[in-house]
Amino acid sequence: MDNLDLDKITAEDLGEAHIGTSELTPLRDDAFDLSDSEKIDIIQDHFKEIMETLGLDLNDDSLKGTPYRVAKMFVKEIFNGLDPKNKPEARTFSNNYDYNDMVMEKNIQVTSFCEHHFLPFIGKAHVAYIASGKVIGLSKINRLVDYFSRRPQVQERLTLQIADALSEAMETDDVAVFIDSKHLCVSTRGIRDVSSSTITTEFRGAFKEEATQRKFIDFIKTETEL
Repeated sequence: MDNLDLDKITAEDLGEAHIGTSELTPLRDDAFDLSDSEKIDIIQDHFKEIMETLGLDLNDDSLKGTPYRVAKMFVKEIFNGLDPKNKPEARTFSNNYDYNDMVMEKNIQVTSFCEHHFLPFIGKAHVAYIASGKVIGLSKINRLVDYFSRRPQVQERLTLQIADALSEAMETDDVAVFIDSKHLCVSTRGIRDVSSSTITTEFRGAFKEEATQRKFIDFIKTETEL
């Protein structure tokens, strides 16, 4: 679908087209004017209306608390990466031991939600950088992945946002991100393909070199035994 004018087309026109408009998550200027509790109240009311429109009986004991639970989950849990106040501090340390090779954190759990259907995509991220003047606490890499995952996302943007955050924290272009995930919007609806997965990568600086890329990929393939 080339040369789309997104202002003039409907969701039906787009169909299954995979649209990504920006590396930044699309947010309104007033995105954080409301408090979390105000957002929960509003979402609760709207989700109750959705359930009633579907014909569900919210007087049933099993369903009556669902609108609140969903609203709280959206704001406090699965989409709390939308709010910059929740971004983890990517604290770095001086590389006093002069380690100057690759540092990789692999098999980081990714759980995010496709912004097109609000269905999960779940997989693994592998993130690396070339150490120079700084090193970063390993858990901080996991926390950055988790933070950017906790928002309505597309996997391509998630890959870039992780690379940007790590590059900014480490003050280096020598970073790599590899994400492999399964999208429930593919496996549970539409084509209903349960076997396919989606891979996205971002290689910067030294990782653009074939030998360094190959080393990175080999590390991903390496079995880790505890």
